[in-house]
Amino acid sequence: MEREEKIQVLREWIRESENIVFFGGAGTSTESGIPDFRSQDGLYSLCYSDPPEEILSRGYFLERTEDFYRFYRDKLVWEDARPNPAHLALAKLERLGKLKAIITQNVDGLHQKGGSRKVLELHGSIHRNTCMECGRGYPLAAVMGAEGIPRCSCGGVIKPDVVLYGEGLDAETTVQAMALIKGADILIVAGTSLTVYPAAGYLSYFQGRHLILINRSETPWDERADLRFHDSIGSVLEETMQVFS
Repeated sequence: MEREEKIQVLREWIRESENIVFFGGAGTSTESGIPDFRSQDGLYSLCYSDPPEEILSRGYFLERTEDFYRFYRDKLVWEDARPNPAHLALAKLERLGKLKAIITQNVDGLHQKGGSRKVLELHGSIHRNTCMECGRGYPLAAVMGAEGIPRCSCGGVIKPDVVLYGEGLDAETTVQAMALIKGADILIVAGTSLTVYPAAGYLSYFQGRHLILINRSETPWDERADLRFHDSIGSVLEETMQVFS
């Protein structure tokens, strides 16, 4: 099936549905200039004195907090990033009452910046930060503006609300995500390799009519998809939504 024909099919399915869920990964934000973790030019391909997997672990954070923050500020936070056409198209789909939720593995907050309201962040957010001693919340500016280790007014260390290696996902968020996927008519999956668990396993809960995959490279779920695009997420979603007002 040619690309234009697939776009038309996707439009028709969207017209027929009022219960769509979007499940996205790092590829959703790469078009905003945020590098992903596992591509050739991604974060994991770069060389550091310690492997990124180790730096982004809870143990490393607790034992070498200043080194963690040096890496975190330099490589995990992209303050100048702006929503791309994919984020904007999804916000439009939500405003039309068709998209019920976005489930994202990203921590950048770009879906919310793009106008989406119902966003489940499986891996947390850089925009929420909490004192490990008293529980006081802080914005991203408190982390980025601090010298060395950001500290609370009580003296405690401020920790970003991002899920590090060695930490579990938030139970309430995961239960909601599984329920939304299970109840959806259409599940649009984009920008994820579907090789990282437990998040990749969520697709097995889908019982709806149409599974759509949008990813530049192949995934283990390609053959099970009703429609797949090896293409730009922003391009596919923006073109699809052009006919909707």
